[in-house]
Amino acid sequence: MSETRDPRKTFGEAFLEAGQSTSNVVGLSADSCSGSGMGPFRDNFPERMFEFGIMEQGIIGFAAGLATTGKIPVFAAISPFVTARPFEMFRNDLGYMDQNVKVVGRSTGMTYSDLGATHHSLDDLTLTRIIPGVTVINPGDPVMIKKAVHAMVEHVGPCYLKIGMPPMPVLYDEETPFTLGKGIVRQEGKDVAVLATGTLLSKAVEATQILEEAGISVRLIDMHTIKPLDRELILDAAREIGRLVTVEEHYIAGGLGSAVAELCSQEHPVPIKMIGIGDFYAGSGPYEELLGLYGLQSEQIAESIKDFLSSS
Repeated sequence: MSETRDPRKTFGEAFLEAGQSTSNVVGLSADSCSGSGMGPFRDNFPERMFEFGIMEQGIIGFAAGLATTGKIPVFAAISPFVTARPFEMFRNDLGYMDQNVKVVGRSTGMTYSDLGATHHSLDDLTLTRIIPGVTVINPGDPVMIKKAVHAMVEHVGPCYLKIGMPPMPVLYDEETPFTLGKGIVRQEGKDVAVLATGTLLSKAVEATQILEEAGISVRLIDMHTIKPLDRELILDAAREIGRLVTVEEHYIAGGLGSAVAELCSQEHPVPIKMIGIGDFYAGSGPYEELLGLYGLQSEQIAESIKDFLSSS
């Protein structure tokens, strides 16, 4: 995992490509076009880029209106300000009205680390996945970010895509397929299934290597789509392995872990360990130090999984 790429720049490259191939794609920003990586699209298609002030609630409504005319609006801004702040508009204007709008939350999780809890987005999966009809995507490397952007633009219906801010390790080659709603089995194993998503996928990859060196066989699954869940992949792991671990940079309540537990409790109950943020406001500081403070570094994830296996 030596190569890293800026996720916002990667999103911007894919957004420009989508705009070049589909003339109905338009961009919307809340006074943060460049910070969201949309500068290249603006420079190439100034008549298709709409820059607003800091009025995210209104932008959601504007995007819904554009969608009724056949446009494909892509609205990108800091994650809590496109999910928590305009939640009612997201639910009603996009979800209830089933508008073909793509919302991109950037600097998600704790990746806007220095600005603290107001700029963290540890509840965005909860807020978006409970809205009927919204597709929720959380890619874990730059290659998948690009593929996810194209997939959501091609998909008809409201989507939420979340990306972080620090450089991300490249985990996939360009030929790896990406399909909305279908997870990726990165490696097979028989002792425990680890389901990871988004910014912590690379940490889960490293944790898996630590566990394998300790003689623990891990099935590692990249759950890049939170909704719709890959039910078949999860239930296969539950039936064949019987012990699941979820890893995410999100509150334990309402995120990937909750979604997996909801499914398994109804279809095939098994022990599940959820690794994420507890019921508190995360602090501010250097990003990697925050991950360590809350037990989300690779070695800590591996130790949590070992403890879970020894007690289950």
